[in-house]
Formats: sequence, C-alpha cells, structure tokens
Amino acid sequence: MSMQTLVNAMSPEIYQRLLQAVETGKWPDGSVLSEEQRDNSLQAVMLYQAKVLKSDEHMSVGEDGQIVHKSRQQLKQEMAQQAYNSNPIMRFNSDDI
Repeated sequence: MSMQTLVNAMSPEIYQRLLQAVETGKWPDGSVLSEEQRDNSLQAVMLYQAKVLKSDEHMSVGEDGQIVHKSRQQLKQEMAQQAYNSNPIMRFNSDDI
C-alpha cells in the first residue's frame, strides 16, 4: 500500500484512535501495542498530520514532512493572540454590582 493510499483511507476517527494508541501505548480495548504496532501507528499518525492536517503547531509534522519548531517568542505571541481573540463570558463594571 502506498503512503497516499493509506492517508486517503484514513478517516479522522481512525487518526484519533491511532493517536490515542500511540500516546497511551494501548488500543481502545485496553490491549497493549506491540513495538511494531507502535512504530507503524506513529508513522501513520505523522503522515496524516503532514498530508491532511497540514498543522503549523509547534512540534507537529509540517506539510513538508519536517518537524515544526517555533521560537519562544513566537509561542508567546500566538498565546497572547489567542487570549485576545477569545470572547469572555461576561464583563462587569464596578457600578454593575
């Protein structure tokens, strides 16, 4: 099976199950992954991240197949931007209470 065929056959649900298995070392039914299963699952997860998700998150696999590294300053700027963009639930003035 070619890499592209594998990626095309993977659904987001399969990706999530493989990701969880790689992270925990166990399949959803609780059975332990063998060394070969872990290696193959990790490769499939990385391939899916690179070809489908095209993530630009820190320490993920980019579209070019390289690990995405961001500087500390870039990470701080992204977090500040996310905090700025998030909508607060409610704001009060001192006169409102």
